[in-house]
Amino acid sequence: MFKFLKRLRGAKTEAAKVEEVQAGVVEAEVVEAPVVEPEVIEPELTIPVVQAIELGVVEPTALEVSASEDILALVAESETAKQLEPAHAPVEIPDVPTESPEVIEVELPERGLGDGIRSLFSSHVDLEDLEDILLRADFGVDASIEITEALKKAANKAGASSDAELRLLLKDLLVDKLTRTDAALNLSSGDLPYAILDVGVNGAGKTTTIGKLSRWLKDGDWNVVLGAADTFRAAAVEQLATWANRAEAKIVRPEREGQDPASVAYQTVELALRDDADIAIIDTAGRLQNKKDLMDELGKIRRAVEKQARITEVLLVIDATTGQNAIAQAKAFAEVADVTGIVMTKLDGTAKGGIVYSLQQQLDLPVKLVGVGEGINDFAFFSPEEFAKGLVAYKR
Repeated sequence: MFKFLKRLRGAKTEAAKVEEVQAGVVEAEVVEAPVVEPEVIEPELTIPVVQAIELGVVEPTALEVSASEDILALVAESETAKQLEPAHAPVEIPDVPTESPEVIEVELPERGLGDGIRSLFSSHVDLEDLEDILLRADFGVDASIEITEALKKAANKAGASSDAELRLLLKDLLVDKLTRTDAALNLSSGDLPYAILDVGVNGAGKTTTIGKLSRWLKDGDWNVVLGAADTFRAAAVEQLATWANRAEAKIVRPEREGQDPASVAYQTVELALRDDADIAIIDTAGRLQNKKDLMDELGKIRRAVEKQARITEVLLVIDATTGQNAIAQAKAFAEVADVTGIVMTKLDGTAKGGIVYSLQQQLDLPVKLVGVGEGINDFAFFSPEEFAKGLVAYKR
């Protein structure tokens, strides 16, 4: 299970307590100082030599006259210096270092793919038919040939021929090919709030993905703020608001239809900073006229967000049921959006699970999250082990 860093809640620092007192949120603790009787010292009635001479109390000697003149000269110099001093001397204000938030290492509540992955096989594994089966499952031509040849070689080496042995070998082969070191969400720097951009074509499941991820984070005690930056579709804003309500997350909505998406993104991060949120997730438009429009809008959103926070993830949401069309979509977005990971949705509704393999191999991007159902909890980290098991499982 992946480990992440989030804000430590419940323990207030001394600085936070001082801020609350100054803001009038809580009353300052009053500590009474002990009463100490002042020591009374009787002053000696002595008259300075200069004053005594001036009053005629004593007769000045030559030495005393000289000393008194020196003292008077020093007093005159002091008065002149005071007059030359500026009325308001500049005050040096020491630099106060900004405190980094206290963080704690956590895991998200455990989720799994369950039975959401359809098996490749309707009967026993036949090495002669495997290439065609993989092609129909959208592994792609090159991958289908490569996997079939690798399985034949592994079977010959291990002396495996039974159905169970071939399924186990195929499972291990797929796990090896799908496992990556960059599959975790980038939520471990402690540089809060984390900022995630959600990109993809309309209908791929972007808004649903944001809602499910928000609910999952909330279940793990994360403070989440959502931003509805798909401002040209009122339905998208309302749908995200519905998910925000289900996930108990705050949402920044556009003030009017067609508002600049970059301004909504900016306000989202602004609210996340003000509320000490752990993460801000921003929805974006999924249908623009051409690649340049897409690049320009995502570029504006990125610049607006990065004025206040670092973008830690750009998640590309892909509908698994679109098969090889998903490859073309992914390539288009990857070229302009600096994508860091893929979210596969509707994986339970297709027998073409091979698209996951194809995307990782062709785009060299990790599949990080998968949706395997309509329920709010039908959402999990991509597990090569579970995925491969589902693909080679006996058909029920």
